[in-house]
Amino acid sequence: MSSPKLRIAFIHPDLGIGGAERLVVDAALGLQELGHEVDVYTSHHDPNHCFDETRDGTLRVHNVVPPFPRSLKGRFHILFSHARQLHLTAFLLRPRSPAYDVYFVDQLSTCIPFLRTFARTRVVFYCHFPDKLLADGAYVEGKVKRKGGILKRIYRFPMDWLEEVTTKQADIILANSNFTSRVFKAHFSSIPSTPKVVHPGINLAAYEATSVESQDPDILLVASDRPTLLSLNRFEKKKNAVLAVNSFAMLRKKLQGTALASKSQSMRLVVAGGYDPRLEDNMMTITGLVDCAKANSLTFNIVSPTLSRTKIPPFDVTQSDPDILFLLNFTTAQRSALLSAPSTLALLYTPMNEHFGIGPVEGMVCGLPILACNTGGPTESVLDGPTEERTGWLRPPEVEAWAEALKDIVTLPADERTKLAARARRRAVDKFGMEAMAKTLDTVLHEAVAMGPVMASSVLLVCWAMLAVLVAYLVRDLL
Repeated sequence: MSSPKLRIAFIHPDLGIGGAERLVVDAALGLQELGHEVDVYTSHHDPNHCFDETRDGTLRVHNVVPPFPRSLKGRFHILFSHARQLHLTAFLLRPRSPAYDVYFVDQLSTCIPFLRTFARTRVVFYCHFPDKLLADGAYVEGKVKRKGGILKRIYRFPMDWLEEVTTKQADIILANSNFTSRVFKAHFSSIPSTPKVVHPGINLAAYEATSVESQDPDILLVASDRPTLLSLNRFEKKKNAVLAVNSFAMLRKKLQGTALASKSQSMRLVVAGGYDPRLEDNMMTITGLVDCAKANSLTFNIVSPTLSRTKIPPFDVTQSDPDILFLLNFTTAQRSALLSAPSTLALLYTPMNEHFGIGPVEGMVCGLPILACNTGGPTESVLDGPTEERTGWLRPPEVEAWAEALKDIVTLPADERTKLAARARRRAVDKFGMEAMAKTLDTVLHEAVAMGPVMASSVLLVCWAMLAVLVAYLVRDLL
């Protein structure tokens, strides 16, 4: 007997281009293919800066534009994030808004007690990583390398409390990796449950070479016969794409004077990812990458899809076949073409302590060797060990170590590359396919619905306490 079909509302703060957004899109697609009725609600959705499925009608996306900005003169990001989500929550709680069987919330937990209390509906929360750790600084080996002093900690305390108390209200809590689950348990001590791990899954068909139209002008924009190393990540400092640029430059130096010197000089690096000119971090990151390319005497170009309205930063660029191509806000077709191109030698995944990281899985689906940092989520997706088991290389985020690994990758014999590609595809399909994720989520969502309607309780007090904290913060910050 098949399970009843559900009405599911996804709530995500910003449907841009990133790993969290890719997960939400693929989760919604997978559940929709299982027959569920799915709607996606967000406070920001730019058709020129999003995944194709969110703009072409594949998914029903509701962009509820808030009256609040993302920040005020670059400050109060977290405060406005809470305000924007409460505005979205108020929209969902209107009498004329559709009713749902269950809500799927990720990234920001502010809305959870309101949805449970006023909509009397169960909520599943998917934790990518605790926000209080992202705000405090880098998470390294079980510790947080904090930014700022005691005043910053005092300022953050109510927001951190808010995150923990609202997350605790979720009926079921999920995490994107064992790494995130362990961090969650260590830093949310008041929450007794251990998050169930549901690894992100991807739409395997979207990465097939047969789905790529070679005459697409966007594909022609990035196509090249040059041996290519590929890096896929948002243009954010924490993604550490500068490691890819410096390692690429050192690889070329290492191969000088060898039989592979001519091949190394013909190689190129493509750094592709989401770019939002509204965000100072994105602008500073691309500037830093350009400076790094110049410091290594590497030619470069910056491009974006032909129909995109992305404002390209005004740098002096090399217009034809550069050593490094920076691709802003790639399309699905461009991503598939780069990953499946015969000239692509490897995927470089540069973030350290990444919570999961969908990039390595995307590369494995296409049979690419993966080079990633030896921390966080990639240690769960990439196998680095005996040659007969390996799907990639896990190395500390050091230029010398990465350049040596790249040397191993580009000199990999053809038969070994073929065997590695088969292992990588098999692992990606077996463990990280969208169908597997959708079936797990289907079980979880039905489990939440089976709990029955939410009964009135002291959760209402939590809602009022939240509002009091947010109002106090708003008054304090604006005075």
